[in-house]
Amino acid sequence: MPPPPPTREPRIVPAAPRIVSPSSDHISPIRSPPISLEQPSNKKSRSKSSKIFRHFRSVFKSFPIINPACKIPVSLHGSRAPEAHVHGGTRMTGTLFGHRKTRINLAIQDNPRSIPILVLELAVPTGKLLQDMGTGLTRIALECEKQPSGKTKLIHEPIWTMYCNGRKVGYAVKREPSEDDLSIMQTLHAVSMGAGVLPTKVSDSPDGDLTYMRAQFERVVGSKDSETFYMMNPDGNNGPELSIFFVRI
Repeated sequence: MPPPPPTREPRIVPAAPRIVSPSSDHISPIRSPPISLEQPSNKKSRSKSSKIFRHFRSVFKSFPIINPACKIPVSLHGSRAPEAHVHGGTRMTGTLFGHRKTRINLAIQDNPRSIPILVLELAVPTGKLLQDMGTGLTRIALECEKQPSGKTKLIHEPIWTMYCNGRKVGYAVKREPSEDDLSIMQTLHAVSMGAGVLPTKVSDSPDGDLTYMRAQFERVVGSKDSETFYMMNPDGNNGPELSIFFVRI
């Protein structure tokens, strides 16, 4: 009798990694871009000239204020002049992002290609804040209490009471950038400003589209207990205006 034919072992094909969204039954493969964001610049090393400038500025602030005869024209809509640059401010990149029905997130970066120095989860839904910004000037005030040690940097405070246009809306929480946060920043690394909808791992999410708005901000440090981020509109157009105040009281 001839020998029996050799049996073939079943071929195992590795499947693409998949996730299940906790709020949806849809399953989709993970397709995150590789993270190549830069580390944020080290702000601790400052040149001697910058120290001299800060000393001169502190002396200059002690001078009496004199109202000049001529006046700078101001927009009737309350917006800053398009070419205005806040003296002493630092240009940074700010991104508002999140699903329309979930809380909006704020990421602050040195530039679009760097890891965020700050990620805050704010107390309002993404769709609501973006809708409010479309109606005019939006002011967000974030307040926290001073601690006895007083050694924590202002933007490193963990929790804030949040006010939007003078109305208390809840709390904002600082967190470390998650993998999803870094993936979104990586996707937007070539975008300096703009707004739109990002592709997601889950189609037809009940939380709505993943939207974003990115712009340049001027960071102005008033003291160790106060900082302000002013969103800048390119070319002085009539786009949304946003100011974010950090205050420790």
